[in-house]
Amino acid sequence: MKTAIITGSAGLIGAEATRLFAEKGCRILGIDNDMRQEFFGADASTDWQRKDLEAQLENYKHYPIDIRDVTGIEKVFSEFSSDIEIVIHTAAQPSHDWAAKDPHKDFTVNANGTLTLLEATRKFAPKAVFIFTSTNKVYGDNPNFLPLVENEKRWEINEGHSYFQFGIDENMSIDNTKHSLFGASKVAADILVQEYGKYFNMNTGVFRGGCLTGPGHSGTQLHGFLAYLMKCAVTKQPYTIFGYKGKQVRDNIHSYDLVNMFHHFAQKPRQGEVYNAGGGRHSNCSMREAIEICERISGNKMQIKYDENNRIGDHIWYISDVRKFEAHFPEWKYKYTLEEMLQQIHDALVKRV
Repeated sequence: MKTAIITGSAGLIGAEATRLFAEKGCRILGIDNDMRQEFFGADASTDWQRKDLEAQLENYKHYPIDIRDVTGIEKVFSEFSSDIEIVIHTAAQPSHDWAAKDPHKDFTVNANGTLTLLEATRKFAPKAVFIFTSTNKVYGDNPNFLPLVENEKRWEINEGHSYFQFGIDENMSIDNTKHSLFGASKVAADILVQEYGKYFNMNTGVFRGGCLTGPGHSGTQLHGFLAYLMKCAVTKQPYTIFGYKGKQVRDNIHSYDLVNMFHHFAQKPRQGEVYNAGGGRHSNCSMREAIEICERISGNKMQIKYDENNRIGDHIWYISDVRKFEAHFPEWKYKYTLEEMLQQIHDALVKRV
């Protein structure tokens, strides 16, 4: 039976991938040890999602294995080696701030864990497609040196710049820039996935995500911008903006739209390919704009605090240029708008909370 291994399977992107590829007829081997709870506390636990997957999907098998555990990972890969057609690697330590608290764990999870999975794929399923959920943070703070203009509610790039119409493309340098330790560990993993594709002729794809979101997100202050913002709106908890006058801009992509990118890539994979994967000009907002939408959807006036100290390495303005992926896979299209994403997040939170 064709088999997909999905790491971080109970997380936002992992669970979305699990459901989509299960619908496509795959047996899913989900690898997730709920380390998100260790990173961010009980409220961020993904165990509820794991229970839902096990209850809803007959062809889902869960393994609570740490991705750094070479023996445990290779045991799974060796058992199903001939059937493994795709590996979707979404597990990670995802926070700038948390990485600085424990650099060893951040790096070993993000970099060493990725190496463990790549080696297991090369040894036991070398023809499988390997997809890695990277991040726009691999570009470090290089986007902050673009010619930005301050508007009433957002920062924007100068209209004369080549990035104005479509956003930042894959040619932006990832070198000589401040990444945050999280960004550095993701750079290491990003390059490893490229290298295994190019050096070992493996089918590997790197997807440098913008803000990934959706109703399955267990948002927390240190990670999950829109989900946590809406959570604060629904529960009437205070929300703190860090720097840039709350005008910093993020592009946001629904978890389904990103996983649908994975599906298209899996049909016609390439070796060591890199794609920017965010909401682009289709779906982006500033903090201020997002707060206004959350207030309108929830019907609650938010309690906003402001800290003038921005997070280290944070982007002032980032919008992904996804034209490279669209050129390679013209049948792929966005499904969800920003408003639809936030409405879904709101409805899921009301149900859960």
